[in-house]
Amino acid sequence: MRSFGKKLKECREVKKISQNELAKLIQAHHSIIGKYERDEVKPSIDVAVKIANVLNTTVGFLLGETEDNNAFQDPLMLKRLNDINILPSREKEALLLTLDAFLRDYKAKKAYS
Repeated sequence: MRSFGKKLKECREVKKISQNELAKLIQAHHSIIGKYERDEVKPSIDVAVKIANVLNTTVGFLLGETEDNNAFQDPLMLKRLNDINILPSREKEALLLTLDAFLRDYKAKKAYS
């Protein structure tokens, strides 16, 4: 698994942003970005959120929770997830069971095709 620093550097280079530019965009000292990329220092959650926003990715990707740097970037999907999250427990559980069954069937069909 790639570290926070490696993922940060990869995203920064894809966006063609220098360490100095990124530091300015998140209102930090230019030397700190290098320290983050070398995994010498870990940013606070507030700084990680700023970095993720500037680099158009997610904190989850930078922290290694997902390997998909576009996860949760779709505003419609985020709205749906937020709507699901506020459902009463019983309705949420029913919806998640239905979703689990749909995904299981889809994966099975894909595996056998």
